[in-house]
Amino acid sequence: MSNRILPLELIDKAIGSPIWILMRGQTELTGILRGFDDYVNLVLDDAVEYSPDPRDKSLIVKKELKAEILLNGNHVAVLVPGGKGPEDSLAVRAG
Repeated sequence: MSNRILPLELIDKAIGSPIWILMRGQTELTGILRGFDDYVNLVLDDAVEYSPDPRDKSLIVKKELKAEILLNGNHVAVLVPGGKGPEDSLAVRAG
């Protein structure tokens, strides 16, 4: 039998670790995953939000969110456990 892993099991393994999240639209977040539910609503600590500047799309706005946050799972497009994303991500380009 193959080593299959279910999506919620993968997210469960990422609790307590850094995670990179792509939201619907052009927003990205990084932070420490603290918890989630069956709807993939996520609780993050030390979250940082990255989004294009509305006045100049070539610039990236970095916003450090100082409190524990809850993300609505309906707005999450992609979860990447363990990092800041590829070199072309907003999180990496913002430094």
